[in-house]
Amino acid sequence: MRPLDRPSWDEYFLEIARVVASRSTCLRRKVGAVLVLQRRILSTGYNGTPTGLAHCADVGCLREQLHVPSGERHELCRGLHAEQNAIIQAAIHGVAVKGASLYCTHFPCVVCAKMLVNAGIRHICLAEDYPDKLAKEIFSEAGVAVRYLF
Repeated sequence: MRPLDRPSWDEYFLEIARVVASRSTCLRRKVGAVLVLQRRILSTGYNGTPTGLAHCADVGCLREQLHVPSGERHELCRGLHAEQNAIIQAAIHGVAVKGASLYCTHFPCVVCAKMLVNAGIRHICLAEDYPDKLAKEIFSEAGVAVRYLF
């Protein structure tokens, strides 16, 4: 903590991402994401099923039922990832995210990494790692700065 027990900006936005993750309906991993530009929150997202669809808590986890290991076959899931939902929410409300920073509870998967690069996200601050080598290579090649706050 900083003087007067005041969190840094990175700590502040990462803590907000943790609160956002608490809304997740995923049975495997609760993830929260916050897109920030010039210290202002643009949008948030958490992982879960699309609007209007039954939550996995109600119908079960397809990935568990099919014995899909973590980090594989992302298309075999009823839900969207937190990063995807943050980008979608910004788009729905007409908010540009180019140049924004992502604060996320977990390292993005390769699918989200590609979306974040194309959305113009240049900085990512994370609380937890995720084993996706290709995502890390994509961020490196695209010049996206990645930092961890453990």
